[in-house]
Amino acid sequence: MPANESGPSVKKKGRRARLLVLVMVLALLAGLGYGAYWSVDTVRASFPQTTGSLKVPGLTGSVDVKRDEHGIPQLYADNDEDLFRAQGFVHAQDRFWEMDVRRHMTAGRLSEMFGSGQVETDAFLRTLGWRHVAQEEYDKKLSPETKKYLQAYADGVNAYLKGKSGKDLSVEHAALKLTDDYKPEQWTPVDSVAWLKAMAWDLRGNMQDEIDRSLMTNKLSQAQIDELYPPYPFDRNKPIVEGGTVSGGKYAPQGTPGSGSTGTGRGTGTGTSGTGTGNGTTGTGTGTGTGTTGTGGTTPGAGSQATPNGVTGPTGLADNATAQGASAGLRTQLGSLAKTLDEIPAILGPNGSGIGSNSWVVSGQYTTTGKPLLANDPHLSPQLPSVWYQMGLHCRAASPQCQYDVAGYTFSGMPGVVIGHNADIAWGMTNLGADVTDLYLEQVRPEGYVYDNKVVPFTTREEEIKVAGGKSKKITVRTTNNGPLISDRSDELETVGSRAPVPSSAPDRGDGYAVALRWTALDPGKSMDAVFKLNRAKDFNSFRAAAADFEVPSQNLIYADNKGANGNIGYQAPGRIPIRNQGDGRLPAPGWDPKYAWKGGRDGNAGYIPQNEMPWELNPARGYIVTANQAVTESGTGAGKYPYVLTTDWGYGARSQRINDLIEAKTKDNGKISTDDMRTMQMDNSSEIAALLTPMLAKIQVSDPDVRSAQKLLEGWNYTQESDSAAAAYFNAVWRNILKLAFGDKMPKELRVEGSCMNVSEESTGPNDDLTKTVRECGTRGPDSAQPDGGDRWFEVVRRLVKDEKSPWWTATPKTVHDKPIKTRDELFARAMEDARWELTAKLGKDQSTWSWGRLHQLTLKNQTIGKEGPGFMQWLLNRGPWNVGGGEATVNATGWNASSGYEVTWVPSMRMVVNLGDLDKSRWINLTGASGHAYAGTYTDQTSMWAKGELLDWPFAKGAVDKSTVDTLTLKP
Repeated sequence: MPANESGPSVKKKGRRARLLVLVMVLALLAGLGYGAYWSVDTVRASFPQTTGSLKVPGLTGSVDVKRDEHGIPQLYADNDEDLFRAQGFVHAQDRFWEMDVRRHMTAGRLSEMFGSGQVETDAFLRTLGWRHVAQEEYDKKLSPETKKYLQAYADGVNAYLKGKSGKDLSVEHAALKLTDDYKPEQWTPVDSVAWLKAMAWDLRGNMQDEIDRSLMTNKLSQAQIDELYPPYPFDRNKPIVEGGTVSGGKYAPQGTPGSGSTGTGRGTGTGTSGTGTGNGTTGTGTGTGTGTTGTGGTTPGAGSQATPNGVTGPTGLADNATAQGASAGLRTQLGSLAKTLDEIPAILGPNGSGIGSNSWVVSGQYTTTGKPLLANDPHLSPQLPSVWYQMGLHCRAASPQCQYDVAGYTFSGMPGVVIGHNADIAWGMTNLGADVTDLYLEQVRPEGYVYDNKVVPFTTREEEIKVAGGKSKKITVRTTNNGPLISDRSDELETVGSRAPVPSSAPDRGDGYAVALRWTALDPGKSMDAVFKLNRAKDFNSFRAAAADFEVPSQNLIYADNKGANGNIGYQAPGRIPIRNQGDGRLPAPGWDPKYAWKGGRDGNAGYIPQNEMPWELNPARGYIVTANQAVTESGTGAGKYPYVLTTDWGYGARSQRINDLIEAKTKDNGKISTDDMRTMQMDNSSEIAALLTPMLAKIQVSDPDVRSAQKLLEGWNYTQESDSAAAAYFNAVWRNILKLAFGDKMPKELRVEGSCMNVSEESTGPNDDLTKTVRECGTRGPDSAQPDGGDRWFEVVRRLVKDEKSPWWTATPKTVHDKPIKTRDELFARAMEDARWELTAKLGKDQSTWSWGRLHQLTLKNQTIGKEGPGFMQWLLNRGPWNVGGGEATVNATGWNASSGYEVTWVPSMRMVVNLGDLDKSRWINLTGASGHAYAGTYTDQTSMWAKGELLDWPFAKGAVDKSTVDTLTLKP
């Protein structure tokens, strides 16, 4: 697949598609496929009809489907149910393969499509029980109106499926039919609800950090681990909201009038709250009282947890006398769990420092339009087709029977619009990053598990996993009061007990400690209700009411409307956030101890953080709101501090502060921001870590002329990571090698990337300094989650260490026995510059004039499943790219990469939008790929090259603008 710099036009795309069809047919005729003949008809049979008319059973009136030149549909109906029925039909036309794979994944049924290779993945997903929770939500939680919409959507999908199979659905389905005679089932409403569980899984918060910190305890001291997880830099990177407080059972943003009421305090002592100034108004309010902290009790120091008899120790399992052995057992468990998690499909992206998003909104006071501008670009895994599907849902006339006039980004397989705008408001989302998962160590007995000095029977259920072309497998899912035992899905964990000693006074460990998962998304909720409420919201109050139901995944929601002189801008942090009785969620907790159970958990105590006490703000005095996965607010017990702990594992604010700085610079001296300014900000490639380290690197004394030549590339560089920049290529290679030498080689094997091998002494898992009595040890972590990944947490780590030239972190093993050990920062930097020079020589050639960041940092789009694991020629035919791209890790243009594994793009701005509340028809948007999921359609990846260059498409909304852009109209009839 040759590199795409500019990409073909739709017409050229059509010619390329025809060529690929011929290649495919020839390959299959030559016997390279599944041993069968696929004609051109096989490829084209699934292309959707986009003009004329079609009958769709269940419709009560006609629905018009108007598509523009990029295949983006705008739907027009006379009632809500017809609108969502048509949405299901159109989604299935373009994306049914994607939808079918998703529903099998969320139900733990991938083996039914792809055979025995997916059994372990299915077993883990069945253990989590997403489908069961989705069914319970549908049966018990969702409103009748939402159920009606979900059923209409399912009816639309099934209307499309009727009479179709194999090649009529997609090339991929044709391949499955040839191998296993696969035929899709009917779509159900629960198939749609379950997708929210997959979304929540990939945005689940700090679970990976919890595992990683635990694995580090065998190799690093607690002080060293703390250095690798520094506190959020509130003094440098602004949180989303500042100065708000909770008073009288409600959150009061900074500058809002206080209630003046007296309420129960959430810290010790007496204090005032609610004082501040904003938008020209001042308000005060007081609250007095005493009580425990907002987290529900005294929190032990990091790394300290209680054992079954209450003894504490640094490993979370045992006292100091048995800490080493306990740590080994815990490391075995969690290392195996980490490997299992690596194998679970990450539909949205790697769960780590990279996954997140940018969104910001600027008041009309500071825009050229006089009304707000709202930007959003979620950072997710690159997918083909894109995880997003652009669409408009319009009622021809507003009425109680037809309430929707909304456009934006949808998920194929789910009704409604997830991110976008209606005629009155616009909204965007970024991952809040709340700590909504905890791992619990469980003391297992043959008859159950230990809790509060009693043995409690497991809740169990049997699951049968059907396997295409093979025998079905049966598993038993065991659940404790904390959640399902996810450690049951690993054979390696069965022998952990013998390796994790505990004090003699502890309960008999039986077969060893198991690991249970407590996660908010495993409790049924109403997030699907929230989607429809957001789509109908008319003002900030109805927006906040919708947000209250958006329980999982917890997202930062930004808001804008066009009411009043300058419109309004706002923010709401929604979500189901646990209050912990004890512990801070940073390490696995002892499941046998009731003090560590969640309040509001299965023990039935107090509850989650009340929605009325979650942070929000409306029209802040600064005139803009930025959310980019930074801290929402500063928690604590002092004045102006938030009384609850949302998480201790925020993103560190590199992107958010850069956006803050860009806005402030643009609005300085009465400057105004335009729609194109917002687009330009989205493509900002500035590197914070480069600005910190490059001046230091430039001063390093280098004797090798080739390394010196590379060093000169950094002279005069402005720290931007453009695709054609040789300096960016060299700096990022140096940064990668600094991380490896200073941190990566000191990590336990469970965190190092698989295939990364080093010599270690037989009695230690650390790097060996004398190269004697060594064994070869290789990393076991998958490439997307290996450490150090180079995200903005590592920016902060290095920022804090770089002033100490002789920090132990700057030591490194010599290359050969003839070299001296590295003992200082500058020595390590010099070695990293040398290693980077020869790495780039190997990858890009010795001639530096040919180097560019884009040649290293490439985006390849891979079709789901078959495009990743199918026959080689099928991957070549279904996948697209690579594209040479700019941007990088923790930059606003967040084309992320994992420094432990290489430079390949692993997460991207999955879409970009700028909503113009002054004139919605002048809003702009782009998708990562295209509307179609059919590999040879002209709209398969027609937006990708524009996306790579930072271009945005026109986004028509009003009927006249939509009609003007329409090139195909299909009428769906009863």
